[in-house]
Amino acid sequence: MGHTIKDKQKLLNRVRRIRGQVDAIERALEDEKGCMEVLQQITSCRGAMNGLLAVVLEDHIRTHLVDADHSHGNHEAHGDAREQLIDVVKSYFK
Repeated sequence: MGHTIKDKQKLLNRVRRIRGQVDAIERALEDEKGCMEVLQQITSCRGAMNGLLAVVLEDHIRTHLVDADHSHGNHEAHGDAREQLIDVVKSYFK
């Protein structure tokens, strides 16, 4: 993922916020908070994870699939990248 270096700090900040959200879920469970509060924290965390996934996935598509099609003639590598992308998307929906 060398191409993510340009956005490294932004990605790390997102991960740290997600870690904070997961910690908040743990605290809510330990403190026996209400179901609605726990559910809201879980959905917020899931939204943050989806946002992180979207950013990394978009960068992957632009770097390895879209831009690569214009700059390289290696269709075999594009097929591999496409298959990797399909695998990631399938694993996400499991």
